Amino acid sequence: MTHTKRWTLAVMAAVLMGAMALPAQAQDKVKVLFIDGQNATAHKWQETDPAIKDLLEKTGRFTVEFATTPPALAKNATAEDKKASEAAWAKFKPDFSKYQVVVSNYSGTPWPDDVKKSFEQFVTDGGGFVAYHFAVAAFREWDAYNKMIGLGWKDNKFGEGLCFDDAGKLVRRAKGEGPNNGHGAAHQFTVAIRDANNPITQGFPAKWLHVKDELYAGQHGPAQDMTILATAYSAKEPAEIKGTGFHEPMAWTIPYGKGRCFVSLLGHDVSATVEPLAAALLARGVEWAATGKVTIPVPAVPAPAAAEKK
Repeated sequence: MTHTKRWTLAVMAAVLMGAMALPAQAQDKVKVLFIDGQNATAHKWQETDPAIKDLLEKTGRFTVEFATTPPALAKNATAEDKKASEAAWAKFKPDFSKYQVVVSNYSGTPWPDDVKKSFEQFVTDGGGFVAYHFAVAAFREWDAYNKMIGLGWKDNKFGEGLCFDDAGKLVRRAKGEGPNNGHGAAHQFTVAIRDANNPITQGFPAKWLHVKDELYAGQHGPAQDMTILATAYSAKEPAEIKGTGFHEPMAWTIPYGKGRCFVSLLGHDVSATVEPLAAALLARGVEWAATGKVTIPVPAVPAPAAAEKK
């Protein structure tokens, strides 16, 4: 990492933490369980996850503990490797009941059935759940999980999709229609707030220029009971962006049983994760999922020019 990049990240973090810090008399801290351990090769969870823990805890609102899964088995795994992996997975039994919200940056080997059942019960009974970035690619065959995230990294044959047109109208893409999941080259893009009255997004600028990041488009799923909080325009030009020409969801909420679920697609790497407004969106989403309320302030940062005219 260059000296300039380190300095930039340090400044961004300082702005964020100064703006998001809570008074000393803040409420009791929210207990967060962060699940990681596997992800796509391009997603460096070993770097982003400590950064998320840091930004959450520096608000003064959270305590964060990790539940890290066993690593994925290599394609050339031996019988001994498989036996060791099975033994490791048998020990992976997070006690969700100790926490108010679960944050996931996990996509990989399916969890054991008893863990999935325990997690479903946790959210059904009122626990919060937050899916961060590529966690929407996890568990294609797990119906409850797909309902919790609403849209995921799945092709159009999987289910319906949602987006907005230029007139601000919500467009529902029927199963089997519309673009498949994907993203082009990482780039700066404008994030637009679609629900300014939601506790998570209340007080945010109507639009802000997000740093270089992946812009997910063509996500599909059950797409039910979603409140879309923010979108980004997926431009068709330049060609390397591979856009759809629609305003794609970037953050949303979904109820599941008595629980509250929040999804943010922003944050492929550390710089995109700690960008002040993206980080505030994530932190406020975690607090809302846990408590139904938001006390973390929106950072007062300069409003840059829009990345595009849409």
